[in-house]
Amino acid sequence: MKNLPSPIGMSYDEITELLLREEYGYLPEAPFEIIAEEEIDSTFYSGKCIMRHIRLTCKTKYGNFTFPVNYNCPISDEPVPCFVFINFRDNVPDKYLPSEEISDLGYAVMSFCYKDVTTDDNDFTNGLAGLIYPDGERNDTDPGKISIWAWAAMRVMDYALTRPEINHQRISVAGHSRLGKTALLTGALDHRFYCAFSNDSGCSGASIARETTGETIDAICKNYPFWFCKNYYKYRNNEGALPFDQHFLLAANAPHRVYVSSASEDSHACPKNEYLSCIEAGKYYESLGFSGFITDKELPAENDVFHDGYVGYHLRPGMHYISRYDWQRYIAYLNKHKGE
Repeated sequence: MKNLPSPIGMSYDEITELLLREEYGYLPEAPFEIIAEEEIDSTFYSGKCIMRHIRLTCKTKYGNFTFPVNYNCPISDEPVPCFVFINFRDNVPDKYLPSEEISDLGYAVMSFCYKDVTTDDNDFTNGLAGLIYPDGERNDTDPGKISIWAWAAMRVMDYALTRPEINHQRISVAGHSRLGKTALLTGALDHRFYCAFSNDSGCSGASIARETTGETIDAICKNYPFWFCKNYYKYRNNEGALPFDQHFLLAANAPHRVYVSSASEDSHACPKNEYLSCIEAGKYYESLGFSGFITDKELPAENDVFHDGYVGYHLRPGMHYISRYDWQRYIAYLNKHKGE
């Protein structure tokens, strides 16, 4: 790919500064206190799990903000690994969250609905956005909705680290589509996570913007300008002027792991460029002394799985969706590297 900038030789701070200033916007400050109120259901899934319905209150300089989190944990004699899952709904289980199967495989899930944090539109006066922007107006580098949802995912991580039944070294963040973009940004900015899993995140997520055959920066900024900081708009029909590309977002997850999953019929997300992004990010991991993206293929075929490196990938048959197939591959990847 011609004229593709490389993060090799750049520091973590230099990479994240580019991403935040030019694409996502600078996140709000972390809260100075978090309070969790919970309701417990110890009969969930016939008593195999404990379900906690959490109300997480974050005390910030902007004021107090509370949002709900569902926490499903299998009963175990040892601390269990955990997913923080950013979802489109608050259902447990959900069509995107086969929580009983995940639990049977020994993993806890803390999930929340992104709209409980702030709405998925150009209204910046509600939820957490309403605290940050009392008048609903933003400056050029102020956070868009993706950054605000990522901030909330980090607060779930804060809570997860208080739970003794969770293996604190094996907490991963996951999301699909726009929330896959959010998961990648969350992992890039919070290295307490073990791995960031992105499913079909496409444009402005895992997919390289240059030479894309899928959604473009122009299209995404036309339809979803509120996801990004205003600085990003200057790259509409101007991808060549980007001082970075989306492999920088994957690279910023180093030194922890990052994983991209694509769907063969999801042309909107450009699976080819998601795969190429893994190759390019893998080079950055290797420059730091880690295994990168280990593959011998120029492009993947359906059902290909690449699980050997710090950058993981699979290509699922089908369309834009996060399925049991995807969750099974995520867990297989985590289990493969359990002892490392």
